Amino acid sequence: MQATTHSAAYEGGFESPVFGAQAAFRSVMDALARPGKIVDLGHPVSAPAPLETAAAAFLAALADYDSPVWFEADDAEAASAWVEFQTGAPVVGDPDKAAFAVLAKGSAVANWRRFSIGTASNPDASATLLLPVDALEGGDELILTGPGIETQAQIAPRGLPEGFVAAMQANAALYPLGLDVLLICGSRVSALPRTTRLQQFQQKCEAVLRPELRQETDEV
Repeated sequence: MQATTHSAAYEGGFESPVFGAQAAFRSVMDALARPGKIVDLGHPVSAPAPLETAAAAFLAALADYDSPVWFEADDAEAASAWVEFQTGAPVVGDPDKAAFAVLAKGSAVANWRRFSIGTASNPDASATLLLPVDALEGGDELILTGPGIETQAQIAPRGLPEGFVAAMQANAALYPLGLDVLLICGSRVSALPRTTRLQQFQQKCEAVLRPELRQETDEV
């Protein structure tokens, strides 16, 4: 078992480390600059489970010796070895020390308070969460506003954890502190940086219609 894990760590990295990392980095930055946009990172790397392709490419491009990685899944021995070999980043057991956290599907949002949200003097010392979902389309529509979005954007991921919208709303209120979240499905990613404000579509409609409803009531 250890021999298999050890050998897997040497496989599946960028075919061209410099150019591969640069391409993945540009794609990730594009996603972060345009919250809600679905960006396909392709298949430049191949990592053991539970790392999905986009999460593996993200870590291979951005993780290094100064950015500890934490896995929520218990069976991440092979993936941990892969990350350590391919990036040099240490895999840690304490979530509060993680710069990057690889979450499990359905991750309990109540546990996200364990991650660093940065400090007043160093807001960038916060964690980025890589959250796998069932799909990035086909779910309940969510409305995004904030920097990088001209007016508003819509996303409809499937398989979000219970309480996700409320957790993201509370996260946005912490700005400039807070967590950055990347939704992952296969080779595709959609970014929700801490600057992004998120509402359920129904909440947005009610907020727009409520003044009109009050006016109609007053006229009656």
